[in-house]
Parts: sequence; structure tokens; C-alpha cells
Amino acid sequence: MALNAPAIVILGNGSLATARKIQQVYPGSLIHGLAERVDGADRVYREFGATLRELYQQDTPIIALCAAGIVIRTLAPLLLEKGAEPPVLVVAEDGSAVVPLLGGLGGVNVLAREIAAHLDVVAAITTSGELRFGTCLLNPPSGYALGDLELGKRFVSDLLAGETVRIEGAAPWLAQAQLPEDPQARLTVHVGHAEREPAANELMIYPRNVLVAVSGDVANLPGSIRAALHQAKIAVQSVACLLAADTELASPGLREAALELGVPLRFAAGAESVRALARRATEQPAAFYGDDEISIAVAEQPLDPLTIGRPRGRLAVIGLGPGAAELMVPAVKAELARANDVLGYETYVRMAGPFRADQVMHCTDNREEMQRARHAFELAAQGRSVVVVSSGDPGVFAMAAAVLEALHESTDANWHNVDLEILPGVSASLATAAQAGAPLGHDFCVMSLSDNLKPWSIIEKRLDLAAEADLALAFYNPISRSRPWQLGRALEIVAQHRLPHTPVVLGRDIGRPGQTMRVTTLGQLTPDQVDMRTMVLIGSSTTCVFPRADGGEWVYTPRWYGNKP
Repeated sequence: MALNAPAIVILGNGSLATARKIQQVYPGSLIHGLAERVDGADRVYREFGATLRELYQQDTPIIALCAAGIVIRTLAPLLLEKGAEPPVLVVAEDGSAVVPLLGGLGGVNVLAREIAAHLDVVAAITTSGELRFGTCLLNPPSGYALGDLELGKRFVSDLLAGETVRIEGAAPWLAQAQLPEDPQARLTVHVGHAEREPAANELMIYPRNVLVAVSGDVANLPGSIRAALHQAKIAVQSVACLLAADTELASPGLREAALELGVPLRFAAGAESVRALARRATEQPAAFYGDDEISIAVAEQPLDPLTIGRPRGRLAVIGLGPGAAELMVPAVKAELARANDVLGYETYVRMAGPFRADQVMHCTDNREEMQRARHAFELAAQGRSVVVVSSGDPGVFAMAAAVLEALHESTDANWHNVDLEILPGVSASLATAAQAGAPLGHDFCVMSLSDNLKPWSIIEKRLDLAAEADLALAFYNPISRSRPWQLGRALEIVAQHRLPHTPVVLGRDIGRPGQTMRVTTLGQLTPDQVDMRTMVLIGSSTTCVFPRADGGEWVYTPRWYGNKP
């Protein structure tokens, strides 16, 4: 089983040295430190409970350097089903104890032993089966799959009660276990790819040594694959991957079939045919079943899908949000974790980090958006997993439009076959509005005052119409050294339709260190109070302001308009 990179979670600086030692075992891991209590962590969090639960729900292995009790109480509401949990273990602050808590079927004991060996201590393994036999029969290593978990639990229980076992089939890892073997035993561990009916006295372990090659357009592809496997008397659990020609990279049917079967999807590149690659990958030119549309190749040993053909390239355009790690959506964090390449304006790429040693950063100037988008497609077309980074939301004056424009202009089929996805983020206008209260609580208009990509005359016209329509306004890119006068002119236009006491919110670097927010009025606002990193929110005629208990002010635009219902 391939695990995600672990998250090492610490509560204070006293744990940092031990955390760094553990990180040496898992170079892709990140140290998550509590804000204002840990200096030098890779990621900062503010709420221990929320962070731990989020990592757990993302199926991220958790190594917590704290008391076991706090972890148990934090995750207790999420413990629904054994077997559907990532590894969770605790380590003493000084590294003197390593205790696996959850994920016995997800490899937690393997992690515990690896960490303990590195820290030169003994892992506190309490799983009966592993202590007795030296292996977890219900969690086969990568390249093998368990047939039936519930039958397996009864099987291991019988072994622990004193029964013996005989092994049918070849599995090197079983040969190293201390199982009570007896050729005449009632219990049997059967290792093989043949389709078999489950039996109470038999533990089925399937080597993932089967490759399914698909050619052409097949109706109901998942059902057709299952039927072909059944006809060949081959178990679905032994399928290691699906293989198709790279002309089918964007096939939704192939993608759905791979998802339903729970296996990777790989593609034969260039002139090599699917069947030729399947024969070469399995080294079994005669072990073919099926027909020209669906053919099945069986290898003698488990297959590594990463060595077969190439994957479909992926390009994700992500929004980091305003800057605070807790305001980054989980899907974006997961995308960054699996990326091979990360592209973007250097400031935003640094905000998205830290990154693993195997991840490549491509930092460019903020004005090179189209070149960046084209470079991203070139990388993704090679089968790589690529992320293009924007601050805020990628679809709001950011990289999503540039990426789609580059694709729209391209006739390269390889670009169009890339798996493209836009992942949202918290836009600066929404983050600023949330800090102030709800100034965008009714209809509003979002505008950029930059005339780099559109003429100022268009900006003036839209400003005039939006202000006349009594929409609350959010200004991006309000002013810069090269555009010093536009904000003043914009305020003059708005003032033709709004009263001087109209509330205005100025949010600078909201969600980042040193953020500031102030509430003023349209009559008091002058351009020198604003810079390029300031979000300007101008209320409508109904926007209200009232005192906060802490001495600040709440700003909101009611949901009603005109006479209150």
C-alpha cells in the first residue's frame, strides 16, 4: 500500500528536534507547528483539533508529538469503521516512545517500527497478530491485495487461538513471517490471481499481477472488463492497472472504469501498440486472454504501474486564498502535495510551500502569465502533475483565464488531452469582507482598476454604471507607482452616485502577517491611504456601520433593499 507523506504535528519548540529526526525518515513529510509556540515549522496551524481532523479526513498519516490522550479525544468523533483510517501514531517529545494508535490495516506498525529504529527505541506494538507472527496478514504489502476483510479477521482470530495454517502460492513476504505452518492444516492462505469463491477457512491474497489493455470504444467499460476477467477466471482484485493508447488520454469512459476498479490508468505512448506494451510489461507474450477490444495479460510477479507506459498529464490551477494556511481549501493542499511541478509568480509559489526535494518550482515574473500557462501545458503534456499557483481565487483576475486562453489558442492535441481542473480559493474581496462583517451581503460588483489589459475608458464606463446601479463595489489593483491617478478618478465617478458618508473598508494584506483593516467613508477616502496590496470595498446606499464590542466597527449590507420587509 502506497501511503501519502506523513504530517508531523507538534505543539511546542521542545518537540522540534525530534520532529526533524523523524522527517529524515520521510523526506516528503512536513512539520506542522502551533502558531506563536513553534519557530521553524514547515507549516503553521492555529487549532490543534481542527488541523488533526482535517489531516485525518484527507487520509494523511499523522505523527503527533504529544500525549496520546489528546489525539484520541480529538479523533474519537471520526472513528467510524476499522480499515478506513490512515495511520496515526504518537511519539514522545524526546523521542523515547513510539506508540501506534490507529491504522493497523493502513501500515501504522510499519511506520512505528521505522521511526523507532531511527530513534533507537522499541516501538510499542500491541497488535496481537503482528506480535505473534511478525506480519499483518490483513495488510499485505504493496503489490498484493486482501480478498475479504471480515473473513480475514475471523481467520487471524483462529490462528491466534492456536490453529495452524498451510500456504498455497508464492509470496516472499509470507515466507519471512513466523506462521505456524502445517501441510495438513484446516486453515489456508491462498496466494494467486485466480477467481475463487471465498471460504471461511481460507484467506485470499491476490498478487496485483494482471494488466488489462483496452483498445477502441467499449460500451459499459467497467462491466465489460469485469465480464472479460470472469470469463478468463481472473480475480478483479489482481488487476494492477488499465492500459490504453495515448490517443484515448481524454476518454471519460476509461477514467470512470479506472475509478470504479480502483486502479491506475496508464497509456502507451507513441508508435508502440497497447498489446505490445502489455506483453513487454508482463514479460508473458503467451499469457493473453480476451479479444481485440479488451485483452488481459498476466505476469508472474506483481506489477509496478509506474513503470508501465505513462500517466495522463494533469494541470491544476489553484487559489491559495488570501495567504493564511487555514484559509486554503483542503483540495488545494492535496493538489500541492501530489504535484511534480509548481509554476507561478515567485511570491505566490513561496506562499504555497514548503515543497519536497523532488518537486520542481518554476518561478516567473508576475507579468509573464501567458508564457507560464504555455509552459504548464508543455509539462503536463509529458504526463507530469502540474500546479499553477494564484493568490486568492484563480478565476478572479488571476491565472485560470490565462490558462484557458492558452488552451483555446492551441491546436496541440496533447495540450487538449491534459486533465485540466480549476480549484477555487478565498478571493481577497471575500476575505476582506469577512473581516469587516458583510459589506458584500447584497448585490455587488468586482472590478480591477488596472488598465494594463483593458482601456481606461471601459473602466470608467463600467464604474459609472455600477455606481449608478447602487451596487457595493470591490476594487482590485487600485493603485500602483505606474498608475498613480486612476483611483482618484474612480472615486470621483463613484461620488457622483454615492453620499460622502457611504462606508468604505480598506483591507491590506488580509490573511497575511501584518494585515490591517480600517473603516472610513467615501468622503474621507483619499488615494494616499491605499496601495497595490489594499482591497477597497465601497458600500451601497444601504450599507450600515455599528460599533463592535472590542472598539472596532461592523460593516454590513442588508439582504433587503428599499423598505425593510
